[in-house]
Amino acid sequence: MNFWPKAAGLILRNRYVVLLIIALITAFLASQTKYMKFSYTEANLLPEDHQANLEYNKFLEIFGEEGNLVILGVKDTTVFTPEKFNAWNALVAKFDQKEAVDFTISIADVQKLKADREQKKFVVAPLFEKKPTTKKQVEAIKKDLFENLPFYDNLLYNKETGTLQTAIYIKKELINTPKRRDFIFDDLIPEIEKFEKENNLDVRVSGMPYIRTLNAQNIQDEILLFVLGALGITALIFFFFFRSFRATFITLLVVIIGVIWAFGFIGLFRYEITVLSALIPPLIIVIGVPNAVFLINKYQQEIKKHGQQAKALQRVISKIGNATLMTNITTASGFATFVFVKSDLLREFGILASVNIISIFILALLIIPIIYSFMPIPKKKHLSHLETKWIENVVNWMEKMVKNQRITIYFATVLVIVLSIIGVYKITVSGSLIEDMPKNTDFYKDIKFFEKEFGGIMPLEILIDTRKENGVMKLSILKKMEKLNDIIETFPELSKPISVVNLVKFSKQAYYNGNPKYYQLPTNQEQSYIFSYAKNSNSDTGMLKTFVDTTGRYARITTFMKDIGTDKMDVIQERIKTVIAKEFPADKYTVSLTGKALVFIKGTNYLIKNLVISLSLAILLIAVFMAWMFRSPQMILISLVPNMLPLLITAGLMGFLNIPIKPSTILVFSIAFGISVDDTIHFLAKYRQELIANKWKVKPSVYAALRETGVSMFYTSIVLFFGFLVFTLSSFGGTIALGGLVSVTLLLAMVSNLLLLPSLLLTFEKKIANKKVFKEPKMRIFPPAEDPQDN
Repeated sequence: MNFWPKAAGLILRNRYVVLLIIALITAFLASQTKYMKFSYTEANLLPEDHQANLEYNKFLEIFGEEGNLVILGVKDTTVFTPEKFNAWNALVAKFDQKEAVDFTISIADVQKLKADREQKKFVVAPLFEKKPTTKKQVEAIKKDLFENLPFYDNLLYNKETGTLQTAIYIKKELINTPKRRDFIFDDLIPEIEKFEKENNLDVRVSGMPYIRTLNAQNIQDEILLFVLGALGITALIFFFFFRSFRATFITLLVVIIGVIWAFGFIGLFRYEITVLSALIPPLIIVIGVPNAVFLINKYQQEIKKHGQQAKALQRVISKIGNATLMTNITTASGFATFVFVKSDLLREFGILASVNIISIFILALLIIPIIYSFMPIPKKKHLSHLETKWIENVVNWMEKMVKNQRITIYFATVLVIVLSIIGVYKITVSGSLIEDMPKNTDFYKDIKFFEKEFGGIMPLEILIDTRKENGVMKLSILKKMEKLNDIIETFPELSKPISVVNLVKFSKQAYYNGNPKYYQLPTNQEQSYIFSYAKNSNSDTGMLKTFVDTTGRYARITTFMKDIGTDKMDVIQERIKTVIAKEFPADKYTVSLTGKALVFIKGTNYLIKNLVISLSLAILLIAVFMAWMFRSPQMILISLVPNMLPLLITAGLMGFLNIPIKPSTILVFSIAFGISVDDTIHFLAKYRQELIANKWKVKPSVYAALRETGVSMFYTSIVLFFGFLVFTLSSFGGTIALGGLVSVTLLLAMVSNLLLLPSLLLTFEKKIANKKVFKEPKMRIFPPAEDPQDN
């Protein structure tokens, strides 16, 4: 195949033009980074036409964004002193004046409903009109709120612990825009910090807009950490192996340009930066360095053999170009399988990763030989690593194991498979929105505070369609809704629900002069005159529109979830759906459970179902590559086994270490498989070359391939191991798990490819070591004819 020698000549003859083209592309992609933007919504893991998305969009169409609530909480007895009590109300009043805030609900906003007998309507009166000046006045307000206004229980206070809560509703049209971030960082946080300092109170803050904003900021901060960490650790390891500042500098230059391209592609494609796309730049560093290892290693080997720079550079491109192309294609294929998943989040990740992997290959293949062409020939000290004793000892040990301990290798393999299968059965599934969030941050601790005090912060909505205008206000419907409320209250994982039922109960209490024992639904006899009072009143319209749409056809029941897994949520859903099926027959009503958290949980389950498809597709794609390159069915099977084994071990480890399957850890398998196959391709390509040279004698061919490729495979695996280990510096649990699991999987893949693969080749030598089985390859990875000094 003459392509690569011609390509080598073209690249080296036109090196200035090539560098200029790279510089122009880099400048263009750098200009595209201005279009990068961070995601202001949670990742939607489901296809747009999925039933859960359709139900959620229907809810948003009727009631608008449900995740626009920021909550403040304070648990301190001293808040019920005049100074602190008034300061707390003043703080909320400040927020109420902010442009981004729709309205607030706090103690100062509490309205008492009263029945006006003359006008036959309900009127509202504030809980208190003047600022309290004495402790006695504050205690009186507290008693009135806690004992006489059950409507606000779990909404503004926790009667048992004395905790106060304030609700701040951000304008719905701003909730998914940068203005939300501005409000959180420029208004909310500074005002709260000032209040805490002045009043010596600990204010807890939560709610989905607040959590999402701080989470996005963490992602933004970690991109720089990952990029610098990946650059630092890979450069350090690279220098340790090559002992050359020159080689290290060239490698860093290649991956830095690769990182600029990675950010540029995000901007060019107009993708948002999410927790997944934030991994692309450091991922490109980690994957790009092994390309440099193979290219520079080959260049130095050639220089050591004949000392001719031009010849060495030409051979680097012509002999390593095809091999690195194939390995990068297989790696890109592992990522590209996500393109076929219907989740936009994973599709974008797959497109970005595969495009950037091919880009970093092109950059390495062009830049490394060209820059070396401007430099003097490496000195003897730069080539000393090629004769490192400890590396030679490692290769000798591997050869000894394959030669003498194949039974031990097979026994260990079977034992590991059995243990891994046991571990697989222990794997759990998690669909939590907040599980991956940093556990040591204040905002995570605040989430747990509100879970304990008020039952959770993630909204779960029940949308009820009565199919009739004003159907919601029928007493029969309200009673059915109350039964749903009752079942929700039995779950410790859910907060007390709030709906129009609470408001109607509040109305009856008001009708009976505010007596809290009448906080209940009216009887059939009471409903006519209590509802007539309500119709004559305009005072509750604002509250009513929160729970019922303008036509009176749709109602919502809102509760808040704790951070629970998919298993518990499935149980809760089934019990609620059972009550819904009984109380709201499907032929008369349409009732759906929805909410952002529930959509996310369903998205996780959807992804897990698609994981098998995605991974199977990756295996099939790579098997097709192997078939096309080696044209041997037996070789496909033998090559896949050593790469499937590490995936099984990783799945087993996830079970034993209690690492659940979730959107972040799902990626491990496709990523690790795509990368680990690279070693197999390098080994088998060299093995086939040696087979021809050794006249189809398997043993000398296996040992020669092991010695030749073992060092580079060891180098690249160590770089990849520590490179992915950088992700464990993250504060996100999913990213930590992803980094750790991929690192371990790739290390296991190296061991498997250097011990199990050659063992299998030796064991099945009679079946594969002949020209009929191992046909002339469709594409040669390494040239078959090399002069003696190349071997």
